[in-house]
Amino acid sequence: MQAIKELLNLSGKTAIVTGGAKGIGKAICYRLCEAGADVLVADVDLEEATKTAYELRGHNWSADSIAVDVSIQDDVIKMIDVCKEKYGGIDILVNNAGIYPSKKIEDMSLEDFEEVIHVNLRSVFLTTKYASEIMKTQGGGKIINISSVDAIHPSMAGLAHYDSSKHGMWGFTKNSALELAEHKIWVNAIAPGGILTPGVELSSKGVNGDLMAEQTKVFMSKIPMHRMGDSDEIAKVALFMASDMSSYMTGEQIVVDGGVLLS
Repeated sequence: MQAIKELLNLSGKTAIVTGGAKGIGKAICYRLCEAGADVLVADVDLEEATKTAYELRGHNWSADSIAVDVSIQDDVIKMIDVCKEKYGGIDILVNNAGIYPSKKIEDMSLEDFEEVIHVNLRSVFLTTKYASEIMKTQGGGKIINISSVDAIHPSMAGLAHYDSSKHGMWGFTKNSALELAEHKIWVNAIAPGGILTPGVELSSKGVNGDLMAEQTKVFMSKIPMHRMGDSDEIAKVALFMASDMSSYMTGEQIVVDGGVLLS
């Protein structure tokens, strides 16, 4: 039987966290680094990703950054190649990058719909495909997909494209877990509820901000804990999934929502 310190020890492991510059992704980078992993902070915003990696290195942890648009195949291949070249492999992949613009179907263009599907879902196929190829040669790995309670039940109107992408992510998680289990690659998901991130705050101030703010108010009223979650409350679950604490789990989704689905 392993001691707790050993179970949570990620020393010698390498992780990629997409959308790792801010919010939930940044919190996950922090927890993985704290546990001893080498972390590649991957984000479309290189400036913010670089700041996050610099901050992590300030704790004497191992971190670097890379610019990546996870919806573009060549970008994903480059990200995987850089990680392998720099750290020698990939042990943990966290698919966190995602967008959630609020727009009703009547106002939604084909381009609006496809953008969300490409960033939130196609990206998970691409990263899983190329990361798992490396993991197979290493004898295993962990893939963690950050989905949403919207993968289970819609939270509000105006997110049909987002909900489609998250339902798709949950289906992809289960099927890829089935396929990759024989290679000792465990694939799981985390379904956050309302998490107060910089992105959520920005959405309430941007285009359709009034709609988003009103929907958030309604959503808050459904949370039994009477508060939004914070990013670290997702990161702690990601650490559990990345570690040996979750050694007999694959194809599962952990809901972290303050109880909102109870309503």
